[in-house]
Amino acid sequence: MASSSSFLLLAVLLPLVSWQATASDPSPLQDFCVAHMNSPVRVNGFVCKNPMEVNVDDFFKAAALDKPRVTNKVGSNVTLINVMQIAGLNTLGISIARIDYAPLGQNPPHTHPRATEILTVLEGTLYVGFVTSNQPAPNRNKFLSKVLNKGDVFVFPVGLIHFQFNPNPHKPAVAIAALSSQNPGAITIANAVFGSDPQISDDVLAKAFQVEKNTVDWLQAQFWENNHN
Repeated sequence: MASSSSFLLLAVLLPLVSWQATASDPSPLQDFCVAHMNSPVRVNGFVCKNPMEVNVDDFFKAAALDKPRVTNKVGSNVTLINVMQIAGLNTLGISIARIDYAPLGQNPPHTHPRATEILTVLEGTLYVGFVTSNQPAPNRNKFLSKVLNKGDVFVFPVGLIHFQFNPNPHKPAVAIAALSSQNPGAITIANAVFGSDPQISDDVLAKAFQVEKNTVDWLQAQFWENNHN
């Protein structure tokens, strides 16, 4: 019969074996904590404004998502409303974005390091997808994708590479995204890899992508120009 020490060891090890990584913004400990943007104190988030100085405009932004925005070189524009635009979002763990897509436009592969995203299509059609983290063969980096129409909803799990693409060559598309962080962050993969400042060594990137260095140099020239005009 197993000894009591064996049961104790099992009780200690079992939670470690079944542990899964999770991440989210800290839970608030009061009704609200409006960000004090001018405070010299630096914390993980923002210091709270004096509650006696809070007013309704701390929770409001007029006409924030009312109309399309001009799209960029890849044919999309993300209008993000986070704690930097609405101070009352501080500690509440949520933000929202409007995404406009030109015909054949895309929101290119990117990640949100601090947020899960739930996307709703308001107009048009979108082809969307995400890639899982590294897994053992045969399902390494599994790709999950879907074509979405008006009213459809899709979830992109926190931290995973994902994209949206408007396959219609004639009509724009519009979506609204909710994100589970007051400041979700975004890492656009191509920009980060080929447009970093200073640049990543072309020796490193050539080996990582298994291409010639002149291909890497050409790509870096494109993104360097885009990021530093």
